[in-house]
Amino acid sequence: MEFQNKIKAIADKITLLKDKIETEESTKHAFVLPFIHALGYDSFNPTEVVPEFTADLGLKKGEKVDYAIFQDNDPILIIECKNWKESLDNHNSQLFRYFHVTKTRFSLLTNGIQYRFYTDLEQTNKMDEKPFLEFDITKVKDTDIHEILKFHKSNFDVNKIVDNASSLKYTKEIKKCISEELTKPSFEFSRLFATKVYSGRLTEKVMDEFTELVHKAFNQIIGEKVNDRLNSALNKESEKQQKDIIDDTVEETKIVTTEEELDGYRIIVAILRRKLPVERITHRDTQSYFGILLDDNNRKPLCRLHLNTSNKYLGIFDENKKETKITIKSIDEIYKYEEQLLKIIDFYELNN
Repeated sequence: MEFQNKIKAIADKITLLKDKIETEESTKHAFVLPFIHALGYDSFNPTEVVPEFTADLGLKKGEKVDYAIFQDNDPILIIECKNWKESLDNHNSQLFRYFHVTKTRFSLLTNGIQYRFYTDLEQTNKMDEKPFLEFDITKVKDTDIHEILKFHKSNFDVNKIVDNASSLKYTKEIKKCISEELTKPSFEFSRLFATKVYSGRLTEKVMDEFTELVHKAFNQIIGEKVNDRLNSALNKESEKQQKDIIDDTVEETKIVTTEEELDGYRIIVAILRRKLPVERITHRDTQSYFGILLDDNNRKPLCRLHLNTSNKYLGIFDENKKETKITIKSIDEIYKYEEQLLKIIDFYELNN
């Protein structure tokens, strides 16, 4: 969660500042260095992050790659940066040369927004032409976060990343091929289905017709799958809501809200209103506890009171919504736990 928040902070910064960034150097400092920091590397430590890294390239002397990240005195990742306004296409030639003469297994080409990670899957010590991991940091997905995290200083393992790189790279290429075929079916793709359902001669006219039919059929299948999932989700939610209403109705007939519970609720409102409007704080009494909720939502518990037992408890939630029961002698002791009560609000607001 912490790493994901750091990546999100970089994305937010890019959205806010990119129109004010004019040069490649500014792109490095504003966008790329924060990414390196998020990976756990110290750009102020010259044994860890080397700017303007130079390697002996034979006849080409004095060429430099923007950054090299080191581990145990060996480069593990070389990075070439471009201005955020530049396309990364046709900019990996320098990385090709450096990859060949260093011990690194990974290289990164980035403009601070688009990130392309390369390795040597096809030929040892020769950088592949296509990246195995590619993402836009302003539109990063959870699956991307999982892969990026493997480059974090605390997780970095060459063999694990290389072993997974092949799957990532070729899955991405297959998905791209499928997407292209769904958008505009090729002759070969259309012929595959035509031969299965048509017994006549596959003339040019017939194939033109089948190309359109294949495109139409796949669009219909995708649409039907989406509708099926939506309907299934809506039906499940409807069933759950019906069950909740019935359960709540049955339970409410057995519930007696005590004056002590209401006094405890007023104390909690007095504490929480420092960060929340009063109208967002609600209560819901049950047989086993008196719940205080955010926005009257059972999925957003703020705390609970367990007062109708021989021992009294204040239930406080952590960021995973796990309740910890704290023994209290009276409701006046709720004031002692002000800081813990306010923490859950920060979690909900962060993930809103």
